[in-house]
Amino acid sequence: MSYHLGYEKGEKVPEGAENHRNGYSRKTALGNDGEMEIEVPRDRAGSFEPLFVGKHQKRFEGFDEKVIAMYARGMTVREIQGFLLDQYKVDVGADFISTVTDSVLKEVLEWQNRPLEKMYPVVFFDALRVKIRDEGTVKNKAVYLALGVSAEGMRDVLGIWVEQN
Repeated sequence: MSYHLGYEKGEKVPEGAENHRNGYSRKTALGNDGEMEIEVPRDRAGSFEPLFVGKHQKRFEGFDEKVIAMYARGMTVREIQGFLLDQYKVDVGADFISTVTDSVLKEVLEWQNRPLEKMYPVVFFDALRVKIRDEGTVKNKAVYLALGVSAEGMRDVLGIWVEQN
């Protein structure tokens, strides 16, 4: 809403501004784990289009993917809860976030056990240093990557390994 209107919440409305905040409307949206009541901000002109849950939308599209992306970027469950509450006024439990992040494990196991080509004429090895939360502290660790190129020129990620300390 701040971006849409051009000023932050709590600031004085700029001179000549014809549109301004007009409270919130309550909405019940269906997520992957049931119903959730949210507050959607409104503006006087009715021109604000929410990005997370659009007008007349009753279901969170890609909600799980957003939570997984935040988790993959190193946010803790509590940080994700706080972000969703601050940004979207959505209060979700830690067990909900854990359930969403755990759902990725099945896909990871399928990827790890997928069949590979018998031969890759070209194989690249590389590493990237990233900050990883490990046993309650953030550490710089190397993430190793093996990339194979098939005879047809198709690339395959052969493996990803995180440095063990």
